[in-house]
Amino acid sequence: MSPSKQMASIAIFLFILFSLVIPMTAIPLRKSRPLNLLRRINRDGPYLGLITVYPPEEEAFFATNAFKPNPRHPFVDLSGRRFRVGKMNDKRVIYVRCGVGMVNAAATTQQMFDLFYINGIVHFGIAGNANNSMSIGDVTIPKEFAHTGIWDWLKPNGTLPSNDIAHLDIGSYNEPKEEGINLLGRIGYSNEQLFSSLSKPNVAEEVFWVQTNRDWVKLATNLEGMELEKCVNLSICLPEKPKLIVGLRGSTSNIFVDNQAYRKFLFDTFHVSSVDMESSAIVMVGLSNGCHVIVLRGLSDLAGGQKGNNGIFTFGSLAALNVAKAVVQFVKILPKHAKRG
Repeated sequence: MSPSKQMASIAIFLFILFSLVIPMTAIPLRKSRPLNLLRRINRDGPYLGLITVYPPEEEAFFATNAFKPNPRHPFVDLSGRRFRVGKMNDKRVIYVRCGVGMVNAAATTQQMFDLFYINGIVHFGIAGNANNSMSIGDVTIPKEFAHTGIWDWLKPNGTLPSNDIAHLDIGSYNEPKEEGINLLGRIGYSNEQLFSSLSKPNVAEEVFWVQTNRDWVKLATNLEGMELEKCVNLSICLPEKPKLIVGLRGSTSNIFVDNQAYRKFLFDTFHVSSVDMESSAIVMVGLSNGCHVIVLRGLSDLAGGQKGNNGIFTFGSLAALNVAKAVVQFVKILPKHAKRG
């Protein structure tokens, strides 16, 4: 083969080689930029994870001015969410707003664990109040949560599974009572399956109540008696000073509860004081990763127990501010570098 033909063959070979290599390497190079940033951020860890839900809660949190952004790496944008890096009371934190509902809550929490060096989660937001002994504006720090949205929905005369925790006979709520047949039948409340890094792979524990971290809940009792806000503005105020209560129960489901009968059922059956759409998912993900988790919720409405419109539109901002203030104080008293587990 002549030298000119050899050079032509080499050129063709190199052209084909680069055509194959460049497309394969281009994607990893783009992905490597956030990965390199994450490595730099994690070298400064561990971090405390802070997770809230929707914009009014985020606005109230940043209005406290307790969060100080990291000047070198203030945030990372990943999968449509912004993870903010900073400090609160000399503790390194990663803050994110997860979005409404259990899927968003669970996905964001697991993403936080997968991407960052996290040693604990503080979740906070507003919630509906199912407990008549509590009031709008109060802050609750529950000791445990139930996922009250896992149902066996049966025909009117259907037989409930023996492992269901409780049941709701929809026909018993007919008005006038005992007239006609309610075709919606009955609902049985089922257990959750908890998978954990502390147990055998693919072996789930059947649970109905998932526990927040006992040590952190005990520590949070130091916040009882703290000063909370009473007024939305100069013209809208609560009749009494809000209070902070530790150690009650909460429920979570993908349901915005604004129904008096269902509110009463949840309290009478499960003795829950707050109802929300994210907390149990975040607690479960934390437990699955063997990590400390605590939840703080400001009560914005009566979950249907009120007359007229839902109070979230009037007192939601006040509840968000009160829970944000409680979060700031909790982080302040939290020891540094808490171990996982």
